[in-house]
Amino acid sequence: MANLTKSSEPNLRVAIAGLGPIGKKVAEALDEGIDGLTLAAVSAQNPAKHHNWLGSLKKQPAVLPIEKLSDVADIAIECAPAKLLRSIVAPFVEQGKTAIVLSAGALLENEDLIDIARKNGGQIVVPTGALIGLDAVTAAAVGEIHSVRMVTRKPVNGLAGAPFLVENNIDIETIKEPLKIFDGTAREAAKGFPANLNVAVALSLAGIGPDRTRLEIWADPALTRNVHRVEVDSDAAKFSMSIENIPSENPKTGRITALSVIALLCKQRAPLRVGT
Repeated sequence: MANLTKSSEPNLRVAIAGLGPIGKKVAEALDEGIDGLTLAAVSAQNPAKHHNWLGSLKKQPAVLPIEKLSDVADIAIECAPAKLLRSIVAPFVEQGKTAIVLSAGALLENEDLIDIARKNGGQIVVPTGALIGLDAVTAAAVGEIHSVRMVTRKPVNGLAGAPFLVENNIDIETIKEPLKIFDGTAREAAKGFPANLNVAVALSLAGIGPDRTRLEIWADPALTRNVHRVEVDSDAAKFSMSIENIPSENPKTGRITALSVIALLCKQRAPLRVGT
């Protein structure tokens, strides 16, 4: 986990909001050691639930309410329900600090946070997460992207309970074959599938925005992995990419999401950075 050389700069203090599968995985990596970073604090809805796990760490971080995290940390990692995004991110960017956001879909309902970050020298970072090729999309967006289309296929239990399904009385629990349940924009998908499609919003933010990025969602009872395929047409390149993500303990989230956050943290003080 350690980088090639240690920095003489003071360690960056990291706070994690949310101790689900992603938050715990990232906390354990920080506890094991990432050069130049230290786990300063965590926040959880029910801290007592995580008492034994916290006791297993080499160095226990402070356990604080969300509103206190910015007092003790330079970087926040948002691993919490989307409704809490603003309360986690705002205090950090208001102080010119960094917030790493996993609930990218919630950013579309809190776009003023970007202006707050701009005015105060803060930064909101959306990690690669469960998608590949965001560097290529970001590069293509410097020129002109003509179209971006994403097709997502997920196991039924990874989509069950999504607001879009409930509001439209779509029953996927008993389907026997793949069923297309959504075709629209990334912005619409973020509202209808807030726990499922942060990846589509990340793609849209890297490219041509949530209103021009098109998305299909399929429920597939035969799948055990989350499958994403993206097609991009731009003046610099035409390319497609696909990935099959193994779900974490939370069927709505892939294991690679936590690993992408850890990789991002490793870049903070690394002597070599690969990728945009």
